[in-house]
Amino acid sequence: MGANAIVAVDLDYETIGANGSMLMVSASGTAVVVE
Repeated sequence: MGANAIVAVDLDYETIGANGSMLMVSASGTAVVVE
């Protein structure tokens, strides 16, 4: 990608599975190039 900084991060999680035995984690962010 060539980015050298992250300006925002969004973390989400949710329990899944029959008894809530698994955890699904999703992370997204905005990568930028700082000069």
